[in-house]
Amino acid sequence: MPLIKSVSGVRGIVDPRCGQRVTLDAEVACDLGRAFATYLRRRRRSGTESDPALLGSRDGRPGGGPFLEAFARGAWECGTRVIPLGIVTTPGTGLAVAENRETLGVCGGVVITASHNPQQWNGLKLLLDAGRAPTADQARVIFDLFDRHDFDRINQGGPPPPPPVPDVHELHVSRALEQVQPDAIEARRFRVALDSIHGAGARSGRMLLERLGCSVAAINPEPDMPFGRNAEPTAENLRDFCTIVADGEFDAAFAQDPDADRLAIVDETGRYIGEEYTLALAAKHVFATRPGPAVANLSTSRMIDDLAAAGGGACVVHRSAVGEANVVETMDRVEAHLGGEGNGGVIDPRVVLIRDSLVAMAMVLQLMADEARPLSQIVDDIPRYTIIKEKFEADRGRIERILSAVGERFADQRINDLDGLRIDWDTGWVHIRGSNTEPIMRIIAESQDEPSARELVARVRSVADTA
Repeated sequence: MPLIKSVSGVRGIVDPRCGQRVTLDAEVACDLGRAFATYLRRRRRSGTESDPALLGSRDGRPGGGPFLEAFARGAWECGTRVIPLGIVTTPGTGLAVAENRETLGVCGGVVITASHNPQQWNGLKLLLDAGRAPTADQARVIFDLFDRHDFDRINQGGPPPPPPVPDVHELHVSRALEQVQPDAIEARRFRVALDSIHGAGARSGRMLLERLGCSVAAINPEPDMPFGRNAEPTAENLRDFCTIVADGEFDAAFAQDPDADRLAIVDETGRYIGEEYTLALAAKHVFATRPGPAVANLSTSRMIDDLAAAGGGACVVHRSAVGEANVVETMDRVEAHLGGEGNGGVIDPRVVLIRDSLVAMAMVLQLMADEARPLSQIVDDIPRYTIIKEKFEADRGRIERILSAVGERFADQRINDLDGLRIDWDTGWVHIRGSNTEPIMRIIAESQDEPSARELVARVRSVADTA
């Protein structure tokens, strides 16, 4: 299994006990620090960048600290120091980068995280000076420097002591609160369960909910511990959480992933609403309060399109390739009020151009306060579809063969090849593509009921299995 390099950063296997070859170690992290610092140094020469420091953070995975130290060592060799933040969410780190460009001379950041990947993985997400991920073109340049070991080594010895950094958790929570009406939410005295998987969102997530007047039951709250469940907040991985919610008296329940850029939702009955509804509920709130354009990727449910149609002519949904950087590029182009993906990611450009579980929680609670009815009823009023997500192992060569075969087989249908292939029928759609973060291929299908969605998956999978 190779080291995975994409617009989502670098991810690899770090634990030899899982039976797979280790592909990410301290030397790889050090080389990526060298490559990123070299990229930033050469960018400064062109006059587009003048700051010499990065902010560095990690999620709660054990072992993240040494990776951050190795990255910092390589970055310093090539002229850029790393100011450590400790365990901080990915969106919080991005916000801190954007807010400290002048005060701390920050030109970017790095987060040690493999996001939703299992615990035997770790990774590094890179951020540029606006607190956003590099574009696909920028990432290619950085990875080319990394692959060729083309580094500008200019420093010897250690970096100077880091300056004090403002409380990133406080900054992140305060900015999220500015986008809603805290008094209106506080008046409802919501009871909320929060599963933070012992990840980076534990502290700031609970702080946000308590500032909104919620009574919070924290599940897996302590960061820097082994995961309390499997990392991805799917229905299968949240069965125990749903049982806790069903047995309690909660108005809503939220589950984060390890770096807190994704959010899954459980309603007051213990029903797993899931990640697709996270963006839909946020869009329902935004379309009602700030009508305007929104962006979602090709794999995201058509629920957001239906909500936009109900919101009036100002509410238009634009589609992008999968990946946060691709969504953000399209958001910039259309001046979107909201962006995100069907994996539980919500992007509010007023806060940070990164998927943000804190913003998502605040928007959902604001929607519940505005409508003054149970979350389950709000969800049931959204046009309902069934979306099926499957995946299977495939290396790059097989992915290319499969896409060619599928494109040939369904050439008479409506096909979008912006990212893999999306095939649209009157009854639904299928999106098949290679993952940005794992050596797998994903098939996502949506239709009005589960049998129809599974039939669409089967039609495409039958071609893929023989390619």
